[in-house]
Amino acid sequence: MSDSLRKPLSDQVGEKITPDSQKSSLDQAKESVTGAADRAAGAVQPDSNKSAGQKLGDSTRDGADQGKGVLGQAQEALGNAAQSVKDTVSGTGNTANKP
Repeated sequence: MSDSLRKPLSDQVGEKITPDSQKSSLDQAKESVTGAADRAAGAVQPDSNKSAGQKLGDSTRDGADQGKGVLGQAQEALGNAAQSVKDTVSGTGNTANKP
């Protein structure tokens, strides 16, 4: 598989720096589909067959995906903490430790 079947790195960067508010629904849908196809192609294409640009793009995207996982976990933890405080203040929290 060659880089010609991959989404160019310049397109990927351009899509990321353009705010969604400036994109049509069709553009956003197209980016989603072509991005998913590029991820799949990148996953099956050996690194030895990738250009330096595609290796950089894939590794950057992989790092961002992992960052989303960490960010999602942090958001969940903050949400749980906020709910716990809310429950405690309203008196609906766990009463197992109350006298």
